[in-house]
Amino acid sequence: MLLKQEMLPDIHAISGDFFIFQQDNAPAHMARETVALLQREVPAFIAPNLWPLNSPDLNPVDYKVWGTMQDRDYQAKVRDVDDLKQRLIDVWDSLEQSVIDDAINQWRSRLRACVRAKGGHFEQSLKLAFELRHKLTFCLSLLKLNALF
Repeated sequence: MLLKQEMLPDIHAISGDFFIFQQDNAPAHMARETVALLQREVPAFIAPNLWPLNSPDLNPVDYKVWGTMQDRDYQAKVRDVDDLKQRLIDVWDSLEQSVIDDAINQWRSRLRACVRAKGGHFEQSLKLAFELRHKLTFCLSLLKLNALF
């Protein structure tokens, strides 16, 4: 009900028909009716059988957004469930678009890394690639600076 009455109309209102709906393999999301609804209502739907099991490293919400929200949310002790709910709402409302953009911009490189790893673990190789790029950029900057003098 939430998906059909709330989420999909909101997504369509924001994005029109220009969006991809990624369905993971979480048991709560696997009901035949849910999958059928998404196949009917979503222009580009990635069905559960086309997505790797247990793949948080490929889900922008899991690898970027949720971690950012947790960092901000748990800066003070949570009093109770209602306090946690309100904090999550407040943090979500204050989340900068740049966090979402950064998550989306990482997606293709994560997919490529997953393919290179043949579906295995790839997070470490992404970190190494980032560090190497950072060091290379630093070295190039030094060379440019050296050329000026």
